[in-house]
Amino acid sequence: MSTTNSGMPTNLFAPRLSVEQVEEGCVLAPKFGSDGLIPVVTTDAASGEVLMMGVMTPEALSYTIETGEAHYWSRSRQCLWRKGATSGLVQKVVEIRIDDDQDSVWLRVEIVGGASCHVGYRSCFYRAVPLHAASRPIQLSFTESSKVFDPIAIYGDVPNPTQL
Repeated sequence: MSTTNSGMPTNLFAPRLSVEQVEEGCVLAPKFGSDGLIPVVTTDAASGEVLMMGVMTPEALSYTIETGEAHYWSRSRQCLWRKGATSGLVQKVVEIRIDDDQDSVWLRVEIVGGASCHVGYRSCFYRAVPLHAASRPIQLSFTESSKVFDPIAIYGDVPNPTQL
């Protein structure tokens, strides 16, 4: 069995041999983009609420499958990232689904600590964009009334991953 530099097995995924195999088959054959990433939507397993959208490398998807904890690729930090490694807000995976052409992933998770957003809100999607907005710039409305945790207390002086 071959492994990655970190010791993760590389043969978890089948080669993509035919459309029928990818769309109707019973083997995991994910398609990562030319950048090596696959998009992943993460929702709360109990409520169905969308918590975040991220990306995974083959290694991140492998770690997620092997450990049962969500791992992502941080585009801002350019590194593999286990959700909750710093904050303790670990995402315990309840179910992983792959879409019809196996080029995107859906994680259903339970979140230890009750939040998934580094800003302190439960969901990363804590603001709504109004439809048919006439004002410019478009004004967002908050869908969550309060933060679940104080980011400064959790992260201290760890650099904010948001890039301008």
